[in-house]
Amino acid sequence: MAFTQSVKLPNCKYSYSISPNIKKFTLRDTTFAPQANGTFIFSRMLEVAPNSGEGFLMKVTVNADLSGFKLSITDKSATRNVNIFTGKTDPIIVEKFYFQMQLFVDRDVFTATEN
Repeated sequence: MAFTQSVKLPNCKYSYSISPNIKKFTLRDTTFAPQANGTFIFSRMLEVAPNSGEGFLMKVTVNADLSGFKLSITDKSATRNVNIFTGKTDPIIVEKFYFQMQLFVDRDVFTATEN
């Protein structure tokens, strides 16, 4: 998956774009981990019960020049993409995804556009 300026996950009610005001220190403040190649990675389990280890892995990678990003939600082994926005997924997981993404929007990491 290539870095893009905007990501729309299937069935998600928002499209997310990289904010023109994004800063490297803000990425660090919001728990993105800087990598040796200059990228920043945020990785978090979306779980119904905290620390259960049962849920889906949300991963966001921002490229080194802050011009693009990748956003994916996978199974916990990170081998298969998962659509959490179907009726089969616990609504708490979807709520946690939207909550986390709203924190990024509030901090000018991303912008959100309702679809």
